[in-house]
Amino acid sequence: MFTFLSAIFFLASTPTPLSSSPPQEILRSQTVRPLPGSLNEIPVFNSNSPELVLEPGILLSTFSPIGKTHSQAHLDFPFMGYFDIFAHHVAKAPTPEDLRTLYLGIIVYNPNNEPVKIDIFQAASYLSQPDAPFLSLDSFLENPEGEIYAGPGSRVMGEILRGWHQLQFPFVMTIPPGESQMLLNLPIPVKDFDPPINGRSSYLRLWSSDRVYLASLAMFAPQDETGRERLPMLSEWEALLQEGNLAKPRDRAPTPPDSQAGSFLYGRVAGVALGSQWETTLTDNSNVNFLTIPDRGQFISYGISTLDRGTLGTEQIQSAPLVARYPDTAYKAHGNYGVRYSLKLPLYNPTDGDRRVTIALETPIKQDELSQGLRFFEPLPRNVFFRGTIEVEYPDDEGILQTRYYHLVQRRGQRGESLVTVNLKPRERRSIHIELLYPPDSTPPQVITIHTLDTN
Repeated sequence: MFTFLSAIFFLASTPTPLSSSPPQEILRSQTVRPLPGSLNEIPVFNSNSPELVLEPGILLSTFSPIGKTHSQAHLDFPFMGYFDIFAHHVAKAPTPEDLRTLYLGIIVYNPNNEPVKIDIFQAASYLSQPDAPFLSLDSFLENPEGEIYAGPGSRVMGEILRGWHQLQFPFVMTIPPGESQMLLNLPIPVKDFDPPINGRSSYLRLWSSDRVYLASLAMFAPQDETGRERLPMLSEWEALLQEGNLAKPRDRAPTPPDSQAGSFLYGRVAGVALGSQWETTLTDNSNVNFLTIPDRGQFISYGISTLDRGTLGTEQIQSAPLVARYPDTAYKAHGNYGVRYSLKLPLYNPTDGDRRVTIALETPIKQDELSQGLRFFEPLPRNVFFRGTIEVEYPDDEGILQTRYYHLVQRRGQRGESLVTVNLKPRERRSIHIELLYPPDSTPPQVITIHTLDTN
């Protein structure tokens, strides 16, 4: 789902086409397998609609509607135990003269008779400008220190992948009974930027000792007595939550999943998704504990973030279900933004000869049915469909455990470069571990591909 903000900055940073020739489809005959396992059941507060916020209001509220001015804006879903928060929104000057700062607030409320403790295991939030602009980067870069990123989603997910915790967020919060606190109260400024547009991506992993309600809200910066902008106060956020309606403009309503229409609009998410991680081991089948490598020159792929009308022949829809949503927003969490894919590949060479095997992430052309194989483009079009960091852990050919981070930028229909290459001896087994957090500003589906080279 290529966002409004990333589209503007991508066009600004790449003024010339990649090639003067129109893209041609390249067919690669192969199989694509469904990904074993499933999402876990950790709820995710997923605030991504409206993406572009021009009028203040409620972005997503799981508070009880009782006593609220606009009851339809509150989904009545309490969180307890482990849960995640994802929020991505864009501010744009409504007129050239209106350069007010939009603030994003995430408020948490304790409805219980006892204090609630919230542990914040990880948290990161970045702006597009100046924190993480959409730079035009090479498609494959080593990223050992986490200093390479393209856009705030890429930067946030890269830091969460590494287990980092941004210091502007506390590690523990204690909320007295019947009171609220701000988990996040941060600006999305547009002044002094050309064009006057900016976005913020945030991700948090948390645990609560008892039930809490959450809401993400947007308001323009209040002014102090001198007319200067200031940070919104808790009481002002509470008033907006109590009296406010849904923020505008609303995104286009999605196509119902059972629609037979030719065009299909996925929509943007504003609701509670069920599933924060897909952890699995890729094997030949459920009765064995190894993954047989393909024959020489052959490929095997597994779908990543497959979705309605884009299952790549697997009939597997990985999009997280929504247990609470607004009627004009996405039916599922298509794209699985922020979901951690943790994949173990216990490779096995059953032959009597040495085999050289590579593993790559790729972005084939989306299709639902697979008649002969995956399709790619050559030359590549301009549309960027993936930008983010991948972690690879494996024992190398000398038996030394390696951990590598790579930042990838892939365009629609792009074949991937090797994340890891290993030489397997006859009947050798070697386990490879790949992790990624599916980054915002990406468009599914992708695949993890195992390829056995023609020669050693």
